[in-house]
Amino acid sequence: MREYLLTLCVVAAVTYLLTGPVRKFAIAWGAMPAIRARDVHREPTPRLGGIAMFGGLCAGLLVASQLTNVGEVFRLSDEPRALLSGAGLIWLIGVLDDRYGVDALIKLGLQMIAAGVMVLQGLTILWLPVPTVGMVAVTPLQGTLLTVALVVITINAVNFVDGLDGLAAGMVGIAAAAFFLYAYRIWYGYGIEAAAPATLFAAILLGMCLGFLPHNLHPARIFMGDSGSMLLGLVLAAGAVSVTGQVDPDAMRLFSGSIRNAVFEMVPVYMPLLLPLTIIAVPFVDLVLAIVRRTWNGHSPFSADRGHLHHRLLEIGHSQSRAVLIMYFWSALIAFGAVAYSVQSANALLVPTVMVLSLVGLVVLLMPRFTPRVPAWAHRLVPPRYRVPERAPALAPEVGAESPSGPGAPAAPASLHGLNGATAVGDRQRFAVRRKIDSRS
Repeated sequence: MREYLLTLCVVAAVTYLLTGPVRKFAIAWGAMPAIRARDVHREPTPRLGGIAMFGGLCAGLLVASQLTNVGEVFRLSDEPRALLSGAGLIWLIGVLDDRYGVDALIKLGLQMIAAGVMVLQGLTILWLPVPTVGMVAVTPLQGTLLTVALVVITINAVNFVDGLDGLAAGMVGIAAAAFFLYAYRIWYGYGIEAAAPATLFAAILLGMCLGFLPHNLHPARIFMGDSGSMLLGLVLAAGAVSVTGQVDPDAMRLFSGSIRNAVFEMVPVYMPLLLPLTIIAVPFVDLVLAIVRRTWNGHSPFSADRGHLHHRLLEIGHSQSRAVLIMYFWSALIAFGAVAYSVQSANALLVPTVMVLSLVGLVVLLMPRFTPRVPAWAHRLVPPRYRVPERAPALAPEVGAESPSGPGAPAAPASLHGLNGATAVGDRQRFAVRRKIDSRS
């Protein structure tokens, strides 16, 4: 665990430190497009945040290759090299798209090529868990098609959800944390060494998201762009493919007596296939709805619009920060709920707990204009919008000063108190003194 945490911290630190210089480079290079009709930000913001993420990915793989235990992954498997090859290609495509723009169909074809590069180096699905049957081996062609489909779907799902400040990085970070817990349990809990690459990929992915988030939270100073969103989707899909394709059915048989019994008795057999789908459930639903909506309206499935889930949250009255937090909540509920079910599938309290949390999420979703307030002692711990406004005391008039409206005039309104109010009252007092001097002269 310590080596994985060290790798995570290195990735997060490198990504965080690189993001500032990358932002200046993006501005100088002109990777700061004008605001489009579907955008929700009001000022042009530089892209190319994926450059910093890719730097963190390379640093994490380099550090991990020199560690004692994690380093064995590089000596026993070609999957880290396959990930680096596919990530480098998809990152280069994203950088060109962020700066110059790439046609959607061409970008889709290049995504498939990047997935194919990983397949050629051994990162592919070899078998699938089938209910009531067990682990079923797939042919090389079937494995290639399934791998490419999973990678492309995940890349575009993450790309589609990247529409608000901090949304994609936070949701993928939540997914990476849940996937890390699951893969680490398979690796050290069950002793299945083939899950080690997926554990490493999840730790690196979480570090990339944590390092980039401080720069990307609302109001964002830089966007990850397609170079970042497609990179995150590819790394997430690579971890899912690694677990699904490399967990040995014979190893699972050791724990439950037979493959068929393992299917019924051990939910983790299904999790390599189901967990990636639960992790990207929210982005995937958004992707499917977008394709159906655009096709129904006679537009290209790849044409941009303002019909995504986060756009709808803004339309019903949620702020950007609240919409992002709602998406975080649902992603965490689905991802960590799936992981918890794989560990405690027989626990009778798990399903009611998830149902209660879902009800809480629905209540918050239907209260877009509710702003919680916190007491004065906690003001330093929360953003200004959650602080109860304090009323400034009324300013006492100077001795001998007379109001321009006479002694019986009402006091200045509450809106004049404070800095602006003090200025307004002072002007009135000076006016009264000047009028007295003029009358005497």
